[in-house]
Amino acid sequence: MTLRDNTSDHRAAPPLPGHWEDAMRADGDASWPILRWRPPIAYRMVSSAPVGGGAGDRRWWLNAMVSAQYFHPDPQAHLAEMAAHARLFGLGVGMLTAADVRRRMWAADETACAVATVGLGVPIWAAASDRQIAAETHGRVGTINILVVVNRPVSDAALVNLVVTATEAKTQALLHNGCAATGTSSDAIAVAAPIGAVDDEGRYGGPRSTVGISAARCVAAAVGAGTRDWLRWAQSRRM
Repeated sequence: MTLRDNTSDHRAAPPLPGHWEDAMRADGDASWPILRWRPPIAYRMVSSAPVGGGAGDRRWWLNAMVSAQYFHPDPQAHLAEMAAHARLFGLGVGMLTAADVRRRMWAADETACAVATVGLGVPIWAAASDRQIAAETHGRVGTINILVVVNRPVSDAALVNLVVTATEAKTQALLHNGCAATGTSSDAIAVAAPIGAVDDEGRYGGPRSTVGISAARCVAAAVGAGTRDWLRWAQSRRM
């Protein structure tokens, strides 16, 4: 399998079916970048996102940057409003992050594509002591948002398995790129597949399944590139 990515050209759009757009949204006097993807038809998705989370047929995916001091009494309603302004209609998946989504990284092969936005203001270990958890509140915000798209129909069970596989690959990428953590406390993920008849291979999404191998490699590459980019940015801010 040949792995492609956008490390040499951050502006390159990921090779996803349908329509991809890097855009801006207005919020009062400020403008904030967003990422949006509209597949040509509805895709089956499993997601942990605040809008469109769970499993179902979805028409779009949105990743919106907000202020590091973001507060909204109803983030779900706010995301739905953003989607409507972005002309994203029907059911979709919406995510928020304080990371600059214009620095998104992607990697793809013949079977899968992964897009990641990486913010590591407060990297954490999933299992932590009360003292460690209390200390996290004094750090800066950070979120890793991931979209994984595979090119074949898979079962809902396989989609859930792919969430596990992608999360394992995310942690592997963090550790391999100098970040001792499993992620952040607000990470979100969406895994999408075309709707159709599922063959035997489409029933599995683990790291040694056909789609799982590709998804893991793509997530590791995208999150790894995003981690290195964020660490360089953080270092420049301290100089």
